[in-house]
Amino acid sequence: MTTTTVHLVRHGEVHNPERILYGRLPGYRLSERGEAMAELAGGHLADRDVTLVRASPLLRAQQTAAPIAAPHDLPVETDQRLIESANHFEGQRMGHGEARFTDPRNWRHFVNPLKPSWGEPYAAQVERVTAAMHAARAEAEGHEAVLVLHQLPIWLTRRSAQGKPLVHDPRRRQCGLCSVTSFRFVGPHLAGVDYAEPAAELYADAVDATGGKLT
Repeated sequence: MTTTTVHLVRHGEVHNPERILYGRLPGYRLSERGEAMAELAGGHLADRDVTLVRASPLLRAQQTAAPIAAPHDLPVETDQRLIESANHFEGQRMGHGEARFTDPRNWRHFVNPLKPSWGEPYAAQVERVTAAMHAARAEAEGHEAVLVLHQLPIWLTRRSAQGKPLVHDPRRRQCGLCSVTSFRFVGPHLAGVDYAEPAAELYADAVDATGGKLT
């Protein structure tokens, strides 16, 4: 059976001076640092046998995918299944204003963290990303494919593939900006998962999707 690798790449840092939870909101682009991160991810994968590059429809993922696809002379295809997870608090600052946990109007969105009740169910995210990953694996069989998407769907898909519970501590996610989580398949069967952070040198003072600093 052939060996195929599907790399799940998280997008780079986003220009988000208001530090809001931008989620699926359109127009959020990479910061200058995020663009540099994307170039590093592209360099990391430049010598790999990549035959397919797909990305979430959101701008930050498309921008991150461009320097990954360029060395391979490939187009960036769009897969809607790679979109960011839906979140009730999209467009707000977590812990502030309308998104405060102390506001009784929000309690119904925090009632079940196992699902979670504030957004798209964990299981639904795994289902759609896993389907996109296996479609890419089949199309790139014997080679490598790159899917550019978002932190939470990547982390959940990895936990599911490794037989771990989907419920987790967000502070313990191993999925840095422009990180590469690589799923190695022999035929259709998962043989292993590897992880790399080609943009780690740029993490100091970088801001994540919730507006918090990485370091």
